[in-house]
Parts: sequence; C-alpha cells; structure tokens
Amino acid sequence: MSQSQPSRSVARRVFATEFNDITYTFKESDEERAPVYGLLPTGERANRVFIAGTLTETQDVGGDSEYWQGRVVDPTDTFFVYAGQYQPEAAAMLREAEPPVYVSIVGKPRTYETDDGEMNVSIRPESISIIDDDTRDRWVVETALQTVERAEKADEHPTEYATMADEQYAITPSAYSESALDVLEEMEESHD
Repeated sequence: MSQSQPSRSVARRVFATEFNDITYTFKESDEERAPVYGLLPTGERANRVFIAGTLTETQDVGGDSEYWQGRVVDPTDTFFVYAGQYQPEAAAMLREAEPPVYVSIVGKPRTYETDDGEMNVSIRPESISIIDDDTRDRWVVETALQTVERAEKADEHPTEYATMADEQYAITPSAYSESALDVLEEMEESHD
C-alpha cells in the first residue's frame, strides 16, 4: 500500500474574539472526507487552530456518556472546547484538570446553529497541554503578531479567502489588528 497520508493543515493561531466571529465554514472538494475550513475574518482559512489561555472551568455536559466542556479565556474573550469519546485524551485532560490552569490546545473549529438561529463556534480538541505562564505569554505575543500580519495582508493583497471574508463578515480585518495591538500593549504594561 503506497497510499500517501494527507498532510495536516497548519494550525492557525487565533484570539478568541476573532475565532468567535467565525460563522462561515466550507469545503474545497466534494469528497466525503474533505477538510472543513472555518473562514477567519482576517482572510485565512483554518481547518485547525492553536490556542492558549486559562482553563477556567470544566464540566461533563454529556447525557449517557461523558462529553466534557472547557472554558478557556485568552486576553480577548472565551473559547469553548468540547471533547467526548472520539477525543479520549482531550476528554481525560478536561476531566482531570484543576482550573484555573494555563493550557494550549490544537483543535478543529466547529460551527453550529442554536435554536434561535444564532451561529456559534467551538473547538474540538486534538490535544490539550498544561503550560506555564511564559509559554502562554509567548503564544499571546506570537498570536498578536500573526493577527496583525493577516489583517494587513487582507487589506493590502487580498487573497481569495480575504475576498471571501470581506463578503461574509461585516467586521473589517483592521478591527482584529487593533485588538491584537491592544493586547500587546497591555502585556508590556503588566511586565513593567
């Protein structure tokens, strides 16, 4: 069997404010197992995301079987993470964690429509790691820089995804850039 493994897509670093604004997902092929992408408002597609923050709360929200919810807070907002029987390591991590604790998570964005027609987004984690505050701070700085870079690229050299984001979302990429710069400024002040 010489079938090549599909390469995993890059996990995009994203703050909660931008992540929570994802309402549009798409596939780029009709194949059954084609990846589903969340469209970031700064004009990039994301099949996977890399987040970090404070795990503030966990709870088993499952009925017949365990289904763990985690709340992860970064400097901009809150991510919601859900892990069940198909993510056993992540579910075990949420079950055993003792909040508050810093975590980093790689996972897939999942959108779903609520009963009242609102579109919500959450993360289905592939991995969850407990991290120290230096690692979390490095994630914040790197994520802020990448957010600014994505926003500038979307404004100056729009790709097909930036054009798609412009059509799908009312918020301009520069709003996320400004938020990211505010986060960097707050970090500098807190470390002085």
